[in-house]
Amino acid sequence: MFLFALGGFILFSAAAGAAPSIGLLVAARLAQGIASGSLAPQNSALIQQMFTGAERGRAFGFFGATIGIATAVGPVVGGLILAVASWRWIFYVNVPIGLAALVLAARLLPRPPRSRRGARGQLDPVGVLLLGGGVLAAMLPLVQAEAGGLRTLWWLFPGGAALLGAFAWWETRAVRRGRQPLLDPHLLTGTPGYAGGIALGTVYFVGFSGIWLVLALYFQEGLGWSPLHSGLAVTPFSAGSAAAAVVAGRLVDRFGRRLTVLGLVTVVVGLVSTAVILRYAPAWAVAPALLIGGVGSGLVISPNVTMTLRNVPVRMAGAAGGALQTGQRVGAAVGTALLPGLYYVVLATTHRNSVAVMVAVCSAAAAVAVALLIAGAEWRADRRRPAPEPNPDLRAHAASG
Repeated sequence: MFLFALGGFILFSAAAGAAPSIGLLVAARLAQGIASGSLAPQNSALIQQMFTGAERGRAFGFFGATIGIATAVGPVVGGLILAVASWRWIFYVNVPIGLAALVLAARLLPRPPRSRRGARGQLDPVGVLLLGGGVLAAMLPLVQAEAGGLRTLWWLFPGGAALLGAFAWWETRAVRRGRQPLLDPHLLTGTPGYAGGIALGTVYFVGFSGIWLVLALYFQEGLGWSPLHSGLAVTPFSAGSAAAAVVAGRLVDRFGRRLTVLGLVTVVVGLVSTAVILRYAPAWAVAPALLIGGVGSGLVISPNVTMTLRNVPVRMAGAAGGALQTGQRVGAAVGTALLPGLYYVVLATTHRNSVAVMVAVCSAAAAVAVALLIAGAEWRADRRRPAPEPNPDLRAHAASG
């Protein structure tokens, strides 16, 4: 699945770069998103299957550091590409990188155990349609908010809630009938820390993902910076996140949820400081505040993945990782729609870019503060729970390894 999804991502990246019209570009991007959505859960599932205990935390730490480095390099490379070449190379650049990753994955990823080769998992097409329709209905008015989507598409919200309710009923029904559901409800109701971890990740990504477009708008439209200059300006956040994620991977097994609480406090401090500096000081002075926020983010994302999935049976790793990734993607889409929309609303009212960016970044900090409340509740719940028994799936997996 990893190789298939990665190959699709490469193919559709090339198709997006070569698209002769907007319609075909949108179609290629849709297919690229499907491939990416199929690829993302395999990362966490493979780490969960291949590592246990403290080693799993370190593996997720390196995974988070890789994301941080890519986040730092992406805007800079994107700015360079736009400065020296066509926008099409924003997509073409994925092809050589993806091919190298494809070759390495084919050579380095372990083969499935013989007992699992040829095994067929049951599909849940009704669950896929209900969940996909519910998420689409809930997100579309937000994505179209700047074009009046909240006013014209508000009726999709109750429709989306109904579809998500039907999804929950269908999955419960599938479990009662002995079928394999898309998402086993017992993951949410009977796995300690899983539901809270998904909620934390979803809310955190509302603030975390939304600020990047807001800052790009402020730097490029408000201050007239180039895309390259704008990308360099946010590099301290990503660099801090990459460095902290490696350290967090070594500490998460020892400190648990306390690490995410500390990280979220640090992110809130960094974002509020960023908002104040952008309002009242020269933009170049924002680098230390972004670095602080990035260090905090490195203590949040990877440790939260580790803590959310630590009690999930290995046989459910793919579904559990997929649901966590879906929550994060929904949060990212909501933040990317709402925060820039808020930026433009404030800008239209005040005609001051510095005020607009301050309000938008403070709103992102507010979303992170909500995630902090969830993390605090999970920390208290962890302290009340007895130490978990060793997972039999993990023991069997370790013995077979």
